[in-house]
Amino acid sequence: MSKTILITGSTDGIGKLAAIKLAKDGHEVYVHGRNAEKLKKVISEIKEASNNQNVDGFVADFSDLEAVSIMAESIKNRVPKIDVLINNAGIFKTSVTTGFKGYDIRLVVNYLAPYILTNALLPLLQKGNKTRVVNLSSAAQTHVTDAALAGMNISAGEAYAQSKLALTMWSFNFAKQHDAISVIAVNPGSLLNTRMANEAYGQHWSPATKGADILYDLAVSEEYIDITGKYFDNDKGNPKGNFAKAHPDAYDAELISKLIRKTEDIIN
Repeated sequence: MSKTILITGSTDGIGKLAAIKLAKDGHEVYVHGRNAEKLKKVISEIKEASNNQNVDGFVADFSDLEAVSIMAESIKNRVPKIDVLINNAGIFKTSVTTGFKGYDIRLVVNYLAPYILTNALLPLLQKGNKTRVVNLSSAAQTHVTDAALAGMNISAGEAYAQSKLALTMWSFNFAKQHDAISVIAVNPGSLLNTRMANEAYGQHWSPATKGADILYDLAVSEEYIDITGKYFDNDKGNPKGNFAKAHPDAYDAELISKLIRKTEDIIN
């Protein structure tokens, strides 16, 4: 059965590869990027590679949360339902270090943007068929500090790891709140051969297809149907990983409640 699938951050890397693979199966695929010209080019590439004309996209700079909200409204005006949402957009090394309200750009793009987008798209997700949300976490997860949530300056590595744990904690919370939607946080694999990893570390351990393949599986494979509130670690096996324990904070109800409360304070 054809599904309606939205993948953020899908103009390159594992998001683009997953989009191509899903489009080849005949799904209706919506991609996202922050540059309109690049997005248009990628949509054409995916259509040609997949022989599927049901590919379209949306533009928004995820460091600007107002732009994320505007994109969400545009999606709601054009798309009747969403069966799969893959929150793939992410950032690590960058020359611009701050985003919305002066918060670290990694916290904004990697956590606050998908938080806002997913909640805004909830009406469409609730109309989906066996809806799945796949959130891109990381092997790098560290305690989310009060300093980060207060907008204080922290290192790039700390900001990235905190943003990914925040995303994982919220994923588990969202799963509990919406039991009709399957939610999985996934580490797609460490140091995949993508621009982000190569710019950050100057090396890679695994091909980008390793990450794209697990996004594809978590999005549509029957193997993962009705599984929710879990963390998949794609570093834990070959050719793909398995469900594993996330950072301990992801299971701490008090810390999760505090994170959600502070998140709402930031965005409102």
